[in-house]
Amino acid sequence: MMEPAMQQRTVLTTTIYTLFLCFIIAILEGFDLQSMGVAAPRMKAEMGLENSQMAWIFSAAVLGTLPGALLAGRCADIFGRKNVLITCIFLFGVMSLCTPFVGHFDLLILIRFLTGLGMGGALPLVITLVSEAVSERHKATAVSIMYCGMPVGGILSSVVALSLNADHEWRHIFYFGGICPILLVPFLIWLLPESRDYLALKQQSVLSEKIGFMHAIFSKQRIFITLCLWLSFFGTLLVLTLLQNWLPTLMTNLGASKATSNYVQIGFNLGGAIGALVLGILLDRINKHIVITLVYLGILASLSGLAFSAQSHTLIFAAACSGLFIIGCQSILYSLAAKYYPTHMRGSGVGAAVAVGRIGSFTGPLIAGYLLSMGQNEAFVIASSLPMILVAAIAALFLLRQPLPYNSNTSDTDKSKLLKF
Repeated sequence: MMEPAMQQRTVLTTTIYTLFLCFIIAILEGFDLQSMGVAAPRMKAEMGLENSQMAWIFSAAVLGTLPGALLAGRCADIFGRKNVLITCIFLFGVMSLCTPFVGHFDLLILIRFLTGLGMGGALPLVITLVSEAVSERHKATAVSIMYCGMPVGGILSSVVALSLNADHEWRHIFYFGGICPILLVPFLIWLLPESRDYLALKQQSVLSEKIGFMHAIFSKQRIFITLCLWLSFFGTLLVLTLLQNWLPTLMTNLGASKATSNYVQIGFNLGGAIGALVLGILLDRINKHIVITLVYLGILASLSGLAFSAQSHTLIFAAACSGLFIIGCQSILYSLAAKYYPTHMRGSGVGAAVAVGRIGSFTGPLIAGYLLSMGQNEAFVIASSLPMILVAAIAALFLLRQPLPYNSNTSDTDKSKLLKF
């Protein structure tokens, strides 16, 4: 009688450690993802950068996340989730710490690319670890709780920016964003457990090196799932990253004060934290088609409000609604990606979806910079993202029509039979 009870307590303890540490990682990644956005107005003025140059600085980190997600996801299926994740955390911490010491535009692009390499690798791994730490029917809730850390990190970056007195103190944002991940590494080595699902497959000698990458994501059973996920990730992340990077600058150009611009960014991330948690819970409990439809309708409405609001309080409200639906939607997509790929190829599948989403992330800031440099106004820049949201919504609804590889009632024996899926 004692052994099952002890085993249950051990499983609960490792689950709590996994969720907590992955939540902290999400906070740090959310902070770093938006650190450049909140530092941009001061950095741009000090370094004399143009809008087109700022667009490349924003996009360099995002571009680095693409190979980072692909490589880390694949390596995690072969060598394990934990060690690859720790390497990624250390890399983006060191590179973020280097950012404020760089004064040359070309070198700054390289440093931000390497920062993105680490961030891009970390995200699919925390999604994979969290999804494998809980049962099938709680995956969306667990991933959503973890993903709440991303907007919390964004809020923290805005709070740090508000606390800075002088314009040259923008560098402190990157000091904080670099030192914290480095300090976290020893705790990850000590406390973060490896995925139980991965260890079980390792003991059965059923690992991803026996399965080609292209087969993992493009086999006959998965090609439509993969394409739908990719379209949804691309469109949603394009809009999300455009706002994460350009929102303070767009609000400043609209005539808002620096304080108001930061409050708009805080509202965006606060709404995102609420949306990620609430929408993820709803996805596990009510009809998924209803949730996805309402979320994308909410994105369209909130973006329209953000584009055409004129007063500061309406801007903050519209930004909060935009964050609620856009960040919440991205959390939903991450949990769906984890559900639609079996354990032995989950890292590869999620990593590939995140990488394609990062192409959207890379494209979004560049589009905004290009439109601004061509003389378009801020409302037009925000409204130009609406067609991509429609494409992402259609793809997500088609995805939900596809069956999962197995459900929560599948036995371990039946799951092992599905390894050939």
